[in-house]
Amino acid sequence: MKILRYLLVYRRFLLIVLTPLLLLPLPLVIKTKEAECAYTLFVIAIFWLTEALPLAVSALLPAFMFPLFGIMGSKQVASAYFKDFHLLLIGVICLATSIEKWNLHKRVALKMVMLVGVNPAWLVLGFMVSCAFLSMWLSNTSAAAMVMPIVEAVAQQIIRAEAEADELEMSCSNGSTNPALELDENIGEYENPDWKEKEKQVNGYNNNVCSTVCTVEKENEKGNEQQNLSSTEAQRKSRKDKYSGIFKVMCLCVAYSATIGGLTTITGTSTNLIFTEHFNSRYPGCQCINFGSWFILSIPIAVIILLLSWVWLQWLFLGFDFKNMFRCGKKKTAREEASSKVIQEEYKKLGPISYPETVTLVLFILMTLLWFTRDPGFIPGWSSLFPKLNLTPSFLTPLPLSTTASGARNEEKGLWYKSYITDSTAALAIGLLFFIIPAKTLPRTSNGENTVFDYTPLITWKEFQSCMPWEIAILVGGGFALADGCEVSKLSEWVASKLTPLGSLPLWLVILISCLIVTSVTEVASNPATITIFLPILSPLAEAIHVNPLFILIPATLCTSFAFLLPVANPANAIVFSYGHLTIMDMVKAGLGINIIGVAVVMLAIMTWIVPVFDLYTYPSWAPNIPTTNGTGL
Repeated sequence: MKILRYLLVYRRFLLIVLTPLLLLPLPLVIKTKEAECAYTLFVIAIFWLTEALPLAVSALLPAFMFPLFGIMGSKQVASAYFKDFHLLLIGVICLATSIEKWNLHKRVALKMVMLVGVNPAWLVLGFMVSCAFLSMWLSNTSAAAMVMPIVEAVAQQIIRAEAEADELEMSCSNGSTNPALELDENIGEYENPDWKEKEKQVNGYNNNVCSTVCTVEKENEKGNEQQNLSSTEAQRKSRKDKYSGIFKVMCLCVAYSATIGGLTTITGTSTNLIFTEHFNSRYPGCQCINFGSWFILSIPIAVIILLLSWVWLQWLFLGFDFKNMFRCGKKKTAREEASSKVIQEEYKKLGPISYPETVTLVLFILMTLLWFTRDPGFIPGWSSLFPKLNLTPSFLTPLPLSTTASGARNEEKGLWYKSYITDSTAALAIGLLFFIIPAKTLPRTSNGENTVFDYTPLITWKEFQSCMPWEIAILVGGGFALADGCEVSKLSEWVASKLTPLGSLPLWLVILISCLIVTSVTEVASNPATITIFLPILSPLAEAIHVNPLFILIPATLCTSFAFLLPVANPANAIVFSYGHLTIMDMVKAGLGINIIGVAVVMLAIMTWIVPVFDLYTYPSWAPNIPTTNGTGL
């Protein structure tokens, strides 16, 4: 037993040491560049999946393993660790830092909830919408961490108000009190030890629910007494279950909506950013993936998943009562009054909107508009006013003259071109303004003269550093280095040749298998690590079976975010779980339903409305043309 305890304590150390040693025969026996690259890939993948080393540390392994094997030079590997993705991330984090610093996120969340209303079901939906909206522009973790304290305060107040209402209802129903009234002491409920008295007086409440004097008569028969005790115990248990269900729904709605909201924008979650950079690097001739096109394909998916998740959580823990949800003109319940009071008080604490909040909101809107209008696709965007880069990959064939602006062709030279400007350019342009614009206006004296003040920008470098996810930045860089190594060593081509038989399967089945695999792996591994591992595998798969790579990469990228089952699956789940209102089985039971909903909606989307957006049934000219027998019928 002592040895087992030592092994348990040092399991990570043993994994770090034994993994490279056990896999070492792969490069020593086969002695090819493909095998050496595969060895590096397997070692890093195991470290990422098990988190034996910190993710960022494992991501640095290609920087010294590839030069040792002679796959890539040190300078070549180093250049993969900082790409356009990192510039886009920096600009977004500047915005997120200012939003958090000046409490704009709290104002937005509370305002959305106030607009939705305080009916219990609508209140949950309000929190889900506000958290999802914040997650579109901030990290999922930040969105959950921002909204959860508000949800906790509202939930506590709801329980307190309902406990008082239940106490009065039980004590005054039909002019008699409950002889064994016991309320949960954790939420300030009242217990009377002298219930056997013939008559007792209950003090009136200021909420006018009950202000009359109630009397009871002592029970004369022992059987009746036991029956009343049993009935009261059942009622108390029912109340506790109801309160517990309220907490569970409100906690889970934050965790899941933070993840769902991140699907809608390229900057919403790291998996979307990793996919975009990988796709643009592997297929430079395609300029179809940008902020606008991703938003168009993902917003219907996110909205449908969000609504179905709301219905699922309500039905699972509270029951879905359509009658009470859509009632009109009825008096608010104690729960609704308590919720409304807490939300209004929290909003009043913020005061009127301040100058820094206004500037942050204006810059946020400006950044969004620049992203949407950079290259809309159906009309030339503002990036067309600037120089363009000629680009002709070796596998590209001449395009017809009707080629659209998303992948425009220079007719005179027969070259593809793309703009030098990307979404990161707009993000950086706005992000730099946060370090320039002052955080305070010029104060004036009573006679109208300006007074001297200390200049401070909207955000400082220290504040930016505290919000910048450096681990994710290095992790993504390591993924790019691995992808480059797979290309240089020809490992990608070898994988593609082995995956060719999958072309005999129906296309929808290939996509479904890919989605189920990444959804399963992401439950036990981090989302960025999962997508980084699978993108270099799924891209050759699409090329091998002669299918538009977007047909497989888009659903796989979306499903990588569906880590709903476990608290350790993603940080948003962990934050919500730490409040102590959920058990692991609660999260597994609810998350399994959300996973099924998510995969089903993604499959529906990729086979219907996403097809015409990218012309998915046509194998594109910007993808390598690998000769193969296509069994998908496309």
